[in-house]
Amino acid sequence: MSLQRTQSHRASIGMFVAFLLLAGLASADAHADGEKDLGIRMMKTPQGTPFGISGDKPAKPAPTLFIFANALETMNDPAYEIYSRTGRQLAKDGWIFVVINPPCHGEDHRPDEPGGLSGWAHRLKNGEDLTGDFVKNCNDVVEHVIAEGYTDPEQLAASGTSRGGFCALHFAAAEPRVKAVSGVAPVTDLLALTEFDGMDDHEPTKARHAYHLAEQLAGRKVLLTIGNDDHRVSTDECVATARNYVKVARQKLPELKVIPVEIIVGPSDGHHAVDNAYEIEIAWFRKMMPQ
Repeated sequence: MSLQRTQSHRASIGMFVAFLLLAGLASADAHADGEKDLGIRMMKTPQGTPFGISGDKPAKPAPTLFIFANALETMNDPAYEIYSRTGRQLAKDGWIFVVINPPCHGEDHRPDEPGGLSGWAHRLKNGEDLTGDFVKNCNDVVEHVIAEGYTDPEQLAASGTSRGGFCALHFAAAEPRVKAVSGVAPVTDLLALTEFDGMDDHEPTKARHAYHLAEQLAGRKVLLTIGNDDHRVSTDECVATARNYVKVARQKLPELKVIPVEIIVGPSDGHHAVDNAYEIEIAWFRKMMPQ
């Protein structure tokens, strides 16, 4: 499948929809029960990497879902409970979940740079290793929660919403212990985003397309759900990414009868999760990593 984008995929859809990249995905499902937070405990590794973790330390190392979407303080806000819904439901099965700041969010945001996705473009333009530095933070947290007895290293998974889906895929590609990874309305190609306008020929940005993670993810369980008309992150780029994962896995692992990559394309109002996306994700993780 061609990676060529149509003009509509690059068209600006305004600051309001830019905000919807994350906030709009959550607003329809926000809690209204007056909770002050979701009970995610904020911690730091000995090296100083901030992260959040659900609940108390388990009696024995537990299956762990790493969730990426927004800054830690946002992840603990009941108005955005949807981002951690999968983790909180899996906790009923004995899982724990961990949240980590994406680049340019929370404590990772620097005063001298734009925040959010504009910060991603800023760092790449300035020659920084956006995904490499992020993965180092993730690895620091992984090793810490394993060493402290929270996490079973044989039972790691990852998920993310929108920009968090991009983070989850890059984290999983760099961490071979991740057995299953899911993205809800995921960013796959940074160049599809309006924040990256004018960077079409920027090789470091092109190289970070999630399409190119196929070798590292070959044989791993992958679920992507995307709206059928998502011009913000590009439906076509998400589909092309999933198709390439299947193609490369078939080439590398011909012994596999079935390639464990799933993509669901459903109706959505622009850049929103498809209906029941998180319920689908919860059921999928339970099936892929049964306890």
